[in-house]
Amino acid sequence: MVLTYTARDLTPYISWAYFYHAWRVPPKSADAAELRADAEQWLAELGDMPCARALFRLCKACSDGDNLYIDDTFFPLLRQQTPHADGSPLLCLSDFVRPCSTGIPDTVGVFATTCDVNVEQAYIDDPYKHLMAQSLTDRLAEAAAEKMHEYVRRVAWGYAPDEQLSMEQLLREEYQGIRPAVGYPSLPDQSVNFRLNELLHMEQIGITLTENGAMHPHASVCGLMLAHPASRYFNIGKIGEDQLTDYARRSDMSLEQARKFLAANLMD
Repeated sequence: MVLTYTARDLTPYISWAYFYHAWRVPPKSADAAELRADAEQWLAELGDMPCARALFRLCKACSDGDNLYIDDTFFPLLRQQTPHADGSPLLCLSDFVRPCSTGIPDTVGVFATTCDVNVEQAYIDDPYKHLMAQSLTDRLAEAAAEKMHEYVRRVAWGYAPDEQLSMEQLLREEYQGIRPAVGYPSLPDQSVNFRLNELLHMEQIGITLTENGAMHPHASVCGLMLAHPASRYFNIGKIGEDQLTDYARRSDMSLEQARKFLAANLMD
């Protein structure tokens, strides 16, 4: 399903903390207040102009060890490998999906969102406004994912039809389930974008992938949606050569390719 949003639709869903972080200003400073005012003026000018789109699909899925099978697409995943000081379990996203061995299919959502590249390009000749547009299109793409996920939970998937959260609770992610995006700590391998694209056909909303799996426009997000009540975000952290080798095999890529995609996660 494809959803189209205006700036007016998405403004309440913007996480301003990440906006301030992008500008490297303290959230409660005078500079932050001035930036917020300029940003809100820019968003008001966009008004009801369509500026972002979301694409999602709900799929039959099951898990097998550290792998997911989502419809007809195989998703190898990574598991935390560095022991926790408190002895808590080493997590993998597949832990939150029903095992294939049960014979009962589970559901996993896949999604992508993007902000119209023309929204940013309109300010190419004004360095300040162009930087403002860049930082806000990133926020609008994330806000589109937030609003889309709310619709999925309450209506399309409907596993939380009675959810009633304030916007503050929503942005604190107090809802059931998680929405791990590619490139984030629990799903760090950018090559996963290729597998998601097999399911989503992201060109429907104007997203293309480079040969390395990067998304264009840059103000785009994609990932998974999991509904398990115990699901939570976590950081894969550092992995050893043994898991890297196993992951490369499961991903049908060379060890060199896997090392490139997971460079930030490799133990020294």
